[in-house]
Amino acid sequence: MEVLAPSCVKDKRYIGSSPAKQAATAAPLGDSHTTAADGLTDYSPSDAPWDTHRAIADDVGGIYAGAVEFERYAARMDACSGLLRFGWADDPETGESRLRLREAHFCRVRHCPVCQWRRSLMWQARFYQSLPKLVEEHPKARWMFLTLTVRNCPITELGDTLTAMNAAWQRLIKRKEFQSVLGWVRTTEVTRGKDGSAHPHFHALLMVPPSWFKGSKYVKHAKWVELWGDCLRVDYAPNVDVRAVKPRARSGEACADDVAAALRGAVAETLKYSTKPADLVADESWFLELTRQTHRRRFVATGGALKDVLKVDEETDADLALADGPADGEDDGSRLAFSWRRADRRYRREPRADKQPTG
Repeated sequence: MEVLAPSCVKDKRYIGSSPAKQAATAAPLGDSHTTAADGLTDYSPSDAPWDTHRAIADDVGGIYAGAVEFERYAARMDACSGLLRFGWADDPETGESRLRLREAHFCRVRHCPVCQWRRSLMWQARFYQSLPKLVEEHPKARWMFLTLTVRNCPITELGDTLTAMNAAWQRLIKRKEFQSVLGWVRTTEVTRGKDGSAHPHFHALLMVPPSWFKGSKYVKHAKWVELWGDCLRVDYAPNVDVRAVKPRARSGEACADDVAAALRGAVAETLKYSTKPADLVADESWFLELTRQTHRRRFVATGGALKDVLKVDEETDADLALADGPADGEDDGSRLAFSWRRADRRYRREPRADKQPTG
């Protein structure tokens, strides 16, 4: 993320020695309400998602605040990611300095848009970090992306439907057709139907041997539909989408980077939000019932060679703060602080919360 210097910055008390660090210095330390170009996006345009997700979190928190049973969630979300502290990371190849989030506090409310976003990034980063070892152990493995659905259900019956889906998944992974799968990651997503119903479905990323696509081991789409319907124990043919993860067709042979890019897309789709942010605020009563129906339910499962890649039970503030991946280069301990300004619906500089270099 390239740091752009707000044109109004005049203070020459540099936090670091590089040009980018000099350009991004704070306003006078005694003033927490700085100039108009003091937003996080003025310093780092690529961090615009912080403003977007935190603004929706305010809207979701407002819904919780209006329901006595969920006031505790509203209080936790109110304090979530209120102050962000960024450090400097120097690109070892270009020498360019970039802002990278180093410190923040998160509420961990399941449907907090900020925490959903950071958790998704954290899991994706962990998956990518595990890939070298996976490739070493399974150099010829291929990947499949599988989506399993059920008919929409009333939001008040979502909990029972999820229970039935989880039981069906356990039956599916015991079927002979699934036995060749080397490892899998499965997530649950719930979207809101136009009629106010709930549409729960599974996204699964499967690691399979190359022999999967040959002979009797190959499972055609029609067979997946039959298998899933049988495991669900329903009298209709559920919608199933299954596709091989492969690079986009282009002239020449696909290179390793093309394959990696295709896999990243599948991983991002699998490990995205559990409910679309727009669905969280579309209908207050629907959202509150969603909260009741999904309470204490696990939306992520793993198995086989991928069982431990996400470390789903390990989640700290530091894990979520560093979800963008480890920062390259040395950290001198200096921090630029940005606080959430609810009235402005954006993050702005908070110089009094800055930290000076250590050592």
